[in-house]
Amino acid sequence: MAKTQYYTATTLDGFIADSDNSLQWLFESDSGGNDSFKPFFSQVGAFAMGRTTWEWVIDHENLRADPSPWRTYYGDVPAWVFTNRSLEPVPGVDVRFVRGDVRPVHEAMVSAAGGRNIWLVGGGELVGQFADAGLLDEIIVGIAPVTLGAGAPLLPRRLTSSRLTLSGVEQVHQFAYLTYAVGAP
Repeated sequence: MAKTQYYTATTLDGFIADSDNSLQWLFESDSGGNDSFKPFFSQVGAFAMGRTTWEWVIDHENLRADPSPWRTYYGDVPAWVFTNRSLEPVPGVDVRFVRGDVRPVHEAMVSAAGGRNIWLVGGGELVGQFADAGLLDEIIVGIAPVTLGAGAPLLPRRLTSSRLTLSGVEQVHQFAYLTYAVGAP
């Protein structure tokens, strides 16, 4: 059965981006943590992210000048970007800009995914909205050997142990991957 999954990396002190919304810390850490991404993404049929994540990826990869890295990473898997602003699409990238309640968007993503998993890229607030709506099935978090002291939190919600069940632990180079099944609110 298809799952809606929050697959992300976090620092040891619980941040997914630094105070400038940059993920550069992740690329400075042991790149071996990326070994688990390809097998994970091979099961993904649709994914969603927030505006800040979208803008960072566009700028970091210079996708407006050359969108080919997007296709290299994500192929033709459709993406949804949650935003309250007007954003310009990147030619050749299957992205849909949406706003509002995550529930109808999730339905559209499930339909587009064709039985494959849904990946929630981030940020944490967007993922929290899926969790609040009871639409988050699993959290897979790679903990990097880095501390930032401040930044964007992993998941700015209170999810107690009554909703989270540890279902997997794995070491990939210097990253510790924890997988939690997420129960209903």
